[in-house]
Amino acid sequence: MSKAIEKRMRELEMLLQRYNQEYYLHDAPSVPDSEYDRLFHELSALEIAHPTLKSPDSPTLRVGATPLDKFKTVRHEKPMLSLANAFTKEDLEAFIKRITDKLERASVSFAVEPKLDGLAVSLRYEDGLLVQAATRGDGQVGEDVTHNVRTIRALPLKLSGKPPKLLEVRGEVYM
Repeated sequence: MSKAIEKRMRELEMLLQRYNQEYYLHDAPSVPDSEYDRLFHELSALEIAHPTLKSPDSPTLRVGATPLDKFKTVRHEKPMLSLANAFTKEDLEAFIKRITDKLERASVSFAVEPKLDGLAVSLRYEDGLLVQAATRGDGQVGEDVTHNVRTIRALPLKLSGKPPKLLEVRGEVYM
């Protein structure tokens, strides 16, 4: 049984690594996001159930991908992480418990919206001016997309009012 589980875990790792390469490096995914998420969730569950079989370079340990060579790189001051997907009621309850425990509160309020799959970016404003936009990349180092982001009409290049000296906004860019 253990050999079959280990074999399945290695298969999932290879598939997910291939799909990551297609998506992040070639911008040409061969499977829909829902299939990728299903395989990722299967691998995550197997790693939790069999931690001694978890590979040190498992796709579950990474966020995003290495930045492309054609872009200048940007090191994030604070890691730009990603939330794990919740597939079941139990997953959602565990997420809420982690938040309430971390905040040391009995309950919290959430705003929920449909999942939009875009490009995770960090916008850095200094003295109210947009000075840098970067992709998530691998969570530590992203790609400088400032020039590209400046073309988004709905995005303020200068903040109004009395903005703070430094402001970093993180979110998703989508069309």
